[in-house]
Amino acid sequence: MREPAPEQVICGDVGESRCDNHGMPPRTIDSRPTVLAVWLVIAGAIGWFAAFALTTEKFHALANPGSGPASCDFSPLVQCTKNLDSWQGSVFGFPNPILGLTGWVAPIVVGMAILAGARFARWFWLAFAAGVTFAFAFVLWLIGQSIFSLGTLCPWCMVTWVVTIPTFYAVWVQLLRSGVVSSSPRVKAAGNALAAWVPLMAFVTYAVVALIAQLRLDVLGALF
Repeated sequence: MREPAPEQVICGDVGESRCDNHGMPPRTIDSRPTVLAVWLVIAGAIGWFAAFALTTEKFHALANPGSGPASCDFSPLVQCTKNLDSWQGSVFGFPNPILGLTGWVAPIVVGMAILAGARFARWFWLAFAAGVTFAFAFVLWLIGQSIFSLGTLCPWCMVTWVVTIPTFYAVWVQLLRSGVVSSSPRVKAAGNALAAWVPLMAFVTYAVVALIAQLRLDVLGALF
C-alpha cells in the first residue's frame, strides 16, 4: 500500500510558524492562534452588545422625544445622552453605534473562522489590521472628545473602549510574530516577546485614560 502524502506546508502563512529560518517546514506542527481567536470572539460580542445598547437608546430617543433621560444616564458626568446627541456621536452622518453594529461582526467572524481551522492570506490580515487600527484611532479620538469637549463618560462607550484597545495590541502582535509584517526572525522574535505584554499594554492605556479623565473631570470627586 502507498503511504499517504505528507501534509503540504506553505511557509509564510499567517499564524504559521512551521517554517524555520531557511524557509523549510520543520516536523512539528504549530497550533492556530487560538488565544487570539477566542479573544476576538469575546471582544466582538461585547463590543457588538455595547453598540446595540447605544443604538437602542438612540432610536428610543428619536421615537420618543422628551421622554426623559436614557437608561444609561446616571449623572451629569456618567451619561450617554450628551454623547449620542452631539455631532461627535454621528461623525459619518449616522449614529456611531451603527458603525459598531457592523464593525464588531468582523472580529467575531474572523475568530470563529480561525477556531474552525481557517487560514487567511497576508492581504486579508493586513486589511483586517487596517480596520482594527481605524477602530483604535477612532476610539482614541472619541475618548479625547468625551473628556475634553463633552465632559462626560458614556458607560457603553467605555465598554467599547475597553475591548477595542487590547484588540488592537493583540492583532498587531500576532501579525508581528506570524511574519505578516516582516519575515525577519528579529521581527518575529519581537512579536513573540511582546505577546505576553499585551494585557499590560492595555492596562497602561486604561491607566493613562483614567488619569487624564481624573485630572480633567475630577471623576472621583464627582462620584464620591
